[in-house]
Amino acid sequence: MGKPVILMVLYSGDHHAKEEPRLLGTTENELGIRKFAEEHGYDLITTDDKDPESTSTFDKYLPEAEIIITTPFFPAYLTKSRVAKAKNLKLCITAGVGSDHYDLDALNERGIAVLEVTGSNVQSVAEHAVMTMLILVRNYNEGHAQALDGGWDIAAVAKDEFDMEDKVFATVGAGRIGYRILERLVAFNPKKLLYYDYQPLPDAAVKKINDASKLFNDVDDVLEKVDTLDELFSRADVVTLNCPLYEKSKGMVNKELISKMKKGSYLVNTARGALTVPEDVAEAVNSGHIAYGGDVWPVQPAPKDMPWRTMHNPYGKVYGNAMTVHVSGTSLDAQARYANGVKQILTEYFDKTYKYRPQDIICIDGHYATKAYGQHNK
Repeated sequence: MGKPVILMVLYSGDHHAKEEPRLLGTTENELGIRKFAEEHGYDLITTDDKDPESTSTFDKYLPEAEIIITTPFFPAYLTKSRVAKAKNLKLCITAGVGSDHYDLDALNERGIAVLEVTGSNVQSVAEHAVMTMLILVRNYNEGHAQALDGGWDIAAVAKDEFDMEDKVFATVGAGRIGYRILERLVAFNPKKLLYYDYQPLPDAAVKKINDASKLFNDVDDVLEKVDTLDELFSRADVVTLNCPLYEKSKGMVNKELISKMKKGSYLVNTARGALTVPEDVAEAVNSGHIAYGGDVWPVQPAPKDMPWRTMHNPYGKVYGNAMTVHVSGTSLDAQARYANGVKQILTEYFDKTYKYRPQDIICIDGHYATKAYGQHNK
């Protein structure tokens, strides 16, 4: 009988990974765990070949795998049929945050544990979300395109360029990431900060933001909880999505909800692409009703013909689309955090102590974790 197998799917870093060893989330640098895994008697199989299902390298080694590690940025989709083939599987780890690429029900039926590195991405994603807001509100893409193309049409930029100050910002979800976005927006002197969540923020968290806002402007109680998505979407100038993807939230941002938004408002999504109906988002952007930005896509990697790659507002060539590939939670700083987190989870597993951080547990012993699922962001 051979050694137990850790099967890891990461994105290829190619020459970038050779030039920058801190690119830990790549197939070349393997989260820095190869020696650690081998010292504990495991074979580490690392690949970026995960599709199509049944013929990939991932599928080849799936029956042998005791542990699977993958990331949200280049996920291996562990479907029910794949779970059935993974006869030796005991543990799934997300190197990062977000485990919707796993069929959790199928894994629970087998009693297979699912863990992620909660908190590893919060600073990085919050910064990316605010950056995306600035790109959209200040019409950065149009000005940047002119700088590259040799243009100098100031009016083409300025006609769709606004200040962040005195705008209404709103977050769907005020967990670890959503709250940090609210914190960072205070410095822009917003007219109002709205949030929608299944439970109110703690009094101390509310007070922290309201007190901070008084340092920048004369607005009292800038932070407000709203009770419905309709109200949040209709009042906001900028909406940011920071909630988990599950059955009830899938496709919640649809044509009807988008229609509540002000004409010319902005929607930012660094949570999950499938929170939206992609065609409805593209239609709203192409019609000029909203602008949209973020880094998450309904399927990742996104197909080349996915409409979000080419959608644009009719007022300008690139205005209205501030999409990137899924990078917000995988800065070099974040990679160090989630690599360390994976190693810590493996340590508990190898040592058979199983004293995982409660916030990292998605499924354990055939059950979903008892913590509030709404705290899972990105």
